[in-house]
Amino acid sequence: MATLSIARVPTLLVLGASVSQLATIRQARAAGFRVVTVDRDPGAVGFAEADVAEALDFGDVEAVVSVARRERVDGVVAISTDRAVPTAAAVAERLGLPGIGSEVARVMTNKAAMRSRLEECGVPQPRFAVASRGDAGVCLERIGLPAVLKPVDSGGQRGLFKLGSAGELTRLLPMALAYSRTGTVVLEQFVEGDELNVIAVVRGSAVSVLTLSDRLRPPGRGFGVGWIHLFPSELPEPVLAQARNVVVAAIEALGLRNGIAFPQLLATAEGDVLVVEVAARIAAGQMADLVRLGIGVDLTKIAFEQALGRPVPDQLVEAEFERPIAIRFFTASPGLLPTGEVVSVWGLDDVRASRNVLESGLYIEIGETIRPVQVDADRRGYVIATGTDQRDALAAANAAARKLTVITKAPIPPSEEAMPADTTFPL
Repeated sequence: MATLSIARVPTLLVLGASVSQLATIRQARAAGFRVVTVDRDPGAVGFAEADVAEALDFGDVEAVVSVARRERVDGVVAISTDRAVPTAAAVAERLGLPGIGSEVARVMTNKAAMRSRLEECGVPQPRFAVASRGDAGVCLERIGLPAVLKPVDSGGQRGLFKLGSAGELTRLLPMALAYSRTGTVVLEQFVEGDELNVIAVVRGSAVSVLTLSDRLRPPGRGFGVGWIHLFPSELPEPVLAQARNVVVAAIEALGLRNGIAFPQLLATAEGDVLVVEVAARIAAGQMADLVRLGIGVDLTKIAFEQALGRPVPDQLVEAEFERPIAIRFFTASPGLLPTGEVVSVWGLDDVRASRNVLESGLYIEIGETIRPVQVDADRRGYVIATGTDQRDALAAANAAARKLTVITKAPIPPSEEAMPADTTFPL
């Protein structure tokens, strides 16, 4: 009598179960995978969606390896956070699974190592110096003002500051160091220019640049936060061609051979294109949505295939179409949201029903406090719209955003770093 063989369902380990990983967990389940997830927050929203949920810090490699081995995972996925990338690489190595490798993960998540590697390979970037508490002043003299101060091993704009004087370094250095596990910061030349977000898929020696989009930032303390994304980029084609070349050079220098890359670039008025940084993961900030809605490519599906060691065919990375996209994030000052403790929220259905709106989401809970935009986590939701061109899409997103109503109490007084009263912004 013939024996019926039942194929084992592949198991994916997703590092993190916050709102940033929720869509990935759901998509993996819908695709037929068994999903294991770990997050240090026992109330993480993604736990209810996973097959197995473990409340532990995914920075604890040994603990994550133990869970992965026990659950016989077939692939590890790091989504939306740099902190998960080294753990994903380490777990994959320990269990003999596909991965980017621990050395590549280190170089692509440590800003000092990244800057040094790019410098060695001649990839264009701002002047920089790696500093600690004792030599930061000397390093600033070498870099010059204005400068950017950032921890070497943080993300989401946490601990990021623009410096206009040596006195500001003295005041802000302890705050930047507080976000570094190694007590190290990078000082970089501040470069004026237009910022580009790039999404690329790397398959062996082939780098496929999928999208180049404009990353608009607010004035003031939150100068590093992307609060508007426009696709396709409005920069001239010669600049975009140079950007593609710089992306390939940076990815090759950093050693990524199979994965999704998220380079951020600066294009100066003089025509130079410089690397801000390069991440080895699907980016946060609705960038996967931009790619899906803008060109019809599913980055999460590609990430699953690569995590399992499967070949990624050309059809998964080729654009099915191209349409203008604007992503407008909901933020407080200098955005539309009020600061203070949230009392009530309404209007999201009206936002979603607005002209040319494709999707919208909200991350606001009653009782939480909304603060002026300073870091990525201060983005409290988003609206994605299309249009006849990028500016029409942005106009649609802005009009829709105004239909959201948030009522707060005990508003936060403007800080000394608040936006000047005469500053204008597109919302």
